[in-house]
Amino acid sequence: MAHHQPGGFLHNLTRIRAARSGRASSWDQSGRNQDYWLIPAHESVVLADIEGPGCLTHLWMTQFCRRVHGPHWETDDPFYYRKVLLKIYWDEQETPGVLAPLGDFFCVGHSLPGNFASLPFTVSSQPGRPPRFGAGAALNCYLPMPFNKRARVVVENQNDIPYGQYFYIDYELYREPLGEDVAYFHAHWRRENPLRGWGPQLQVNSPETNVVNLSAENNYLILETEGRGHYVGCNLSVTHFQGNWWGEGDEMIFIDGDTWPPSLHGTGSEDYFNHAWGMQNNAFPMNGSALHESVMPGYQVSYRFHLTDPVHFSERIRVTMEHGHANHLSDDWSSTAYWYQALPSPRLDILPVDERLPVVLASAAGGTLPQPRPQATEGMTAEMRESIARMEVRYESWREQRDQEAKQEAERTRRAAQGNVEQARKIRASFE
Repeated sequence: MAHHQPGGFLHNLTRIRAARSGRASSWDQSGRNQDYWLIPAHESVVLADIEGPGCLTHLWMTQFCRRVHGPHWETDDPFYYRKVLLKIYWDEQETPGVLAPLGDFFCVGHSLPGNFASLPFTVSSQPGRPPRFGAGAALNCYLPMPFNKRARVVVENQNDIPYGQYFYIDYELYREPLGEDVAYFHAHWRRENPLRGWGPQLQVNSPETNVVNLSAENNYLILETEGRGHYVGCNLSVTHFQGNWWGEGDEMIFIDGDTWPPSLHGTGSEDYFNHAWGMQNNAFPMNGSALHESVMPGYQVSYRFHLTDPVHFSERIRVTMEHGHANHLSDDWSSTAYWYQALPSPRLDILPVDERLPVVLASAAGGTLPQPRPQATEGMTAEMRESIARMEVRYESWREQRDQEAKQEAERTRRAAQGNVEQARKIRASFE
């Protein structure tokens, strides 16, 4: 007798499957409670190395990065979300299928964590109004990431100081290879700053901007790739220099052999993100604002996920958007595109760290970026000079101790990384 199998959203939860669950995490393998890994400056660390067939099912991360100014005096590095790269390698490929700054992958644009909940991503940030560059946050991704032979999750710290990383990487293993129709998850970050606008002094929706545009030339590029697969969405971070409305740019998505017009042509940036009359401070399962400009003037992070309406391509896809109607604005735009495609992965590249740092508008700089102040030496007494000298000696002794502790933590992290690899092998071996 044939049996009906439920096939709707979440219905897989009703079926018993031949799978084995596992997790790679930053848990303290000594049994104590120091559950983070310290990632040294200018080093890469493998968070997980898993033998397939399998699927990454959930990523959770939280992290910290503090600059030391003296004993017991530390401040958050404001831009480390852009200085740390997340890379995920599929099977035996040498090029990553996922390449993005850690924050931007999880929809943390401008290194400014907001609070929002969508279906594939959530961010829960430390309270603060307005949001703070480099603030602590819990980051989650629930997009499935299948693989046949191997999955390697790597972070690369391109900062000049170490940072601490807590993480869960949840996955499941299968005995049988994936079907030939299963595509691999990809993500890629891009930025253009400034965009090349022909009239940045013109106000959006003014009569002067209502010119004819029947071309995608000079559009902002969100994604371009060749192969077979489907585009499932993006986040877009805008730093708006003009001070009013940054939208009205149509999305234009070219599929396979499209010339003009493209297969998908929209009516405005806010419409593509499924809002209207600008972007509102709402975060919905498939679309919304991860950070709204009313909360942090001049900064907007929007997202749109095509989970029920993926954009399919058989040969190539090019996802673009006007920056202002007919590309008249010259703002700072960056984006992370998400898509699935058959291997091989395209060869992804990324800007050097100095070109990834956010623009700090005058309205956002107050109290967030400590600035050096000149030392007033005139009128200093002998006692004052002696106090400064004592502080310098104490700081040097303390710094040497801290550097030694950082080296020990880095070595513990390297041992823990190897421990995660061995644990994944044991889980795989138990499920043969």
